[in-house]
Amino acid sequence: MLSLFFSFSSHSATPEQITHIQTIAEQYIIENIEQPAGGTLEAKAANIDSRIFASDCPTELIASSRSTNSNASNITVLVECPEDNWKTYVSVRLIRTGPQATLTTSLNKGEIISAHDVTINMVDLQRLRRQGFSTINAVIGAKVKKNLRSGEIIEQNDICVVCRNDIVTIKAVKSGMTITTKGVALSDGSHGEQIRVKNSKSNRIIDARVSDISEVTVIF
Repeated sequence: MLSLFFSFSSHSATPEQITHIQTIAEQYIIENIEQPAGGTLEAKAANIDSRIFASDCPTELIASSRSTNSNASNITVLVECPEDNWKTYVSVRLIRTGPQATLTTSLNKGEIISAHDVTINMVDLQRLRRQGFSTINAVIGAKVKKNLRSGEIIEQNDICVVCRNDIVTIKAVKSGMTITTKGVALSDGSHGEQIRVKNSKSNRIIDARVSDISEVTVIF
């Protein structure tokens, strides 16, 4: 994909000038876009039409962009030299890799994930269709909701740490004190997700956050 540009010139940019513009655009992305937790961020500038006007700018080139979306596949960066009155837009591709929990064995619907069933692989986050898990602890003990093959990345919709109709422990925390009771989960949930739970004693339906296997917590 060619970069966008404002004007052509009979004095074409040199290969060195083109490379410098691309490097400035890539550096801008690396310095201004959030890196994935535990992962890496690479930036690859698109080809630039050599017919654009550019010069050996007497000062450092200035880069900017309207977008800082770390989940974008491509970001357009404006590179300019105010002193020599030229500018060009460069499309930069983002390559984000990060840790994702991946199955090492095939599991059938209803089976529980154990430590030997899962590992962490570094994957291209741009190719993920849905949210996954970056740690093994987030999926150990969870129940799979469909058949999963070895090598598959575990997505949030694939599992439930607390599953609908499970009997759960409800922890009510207030001013440092904790009271526990039993309840029934009314929906599926993963670690940190909020679900609705029915208190078995009072029959009251409450919102609680999944805190562990078969456990939810309410903080007052």
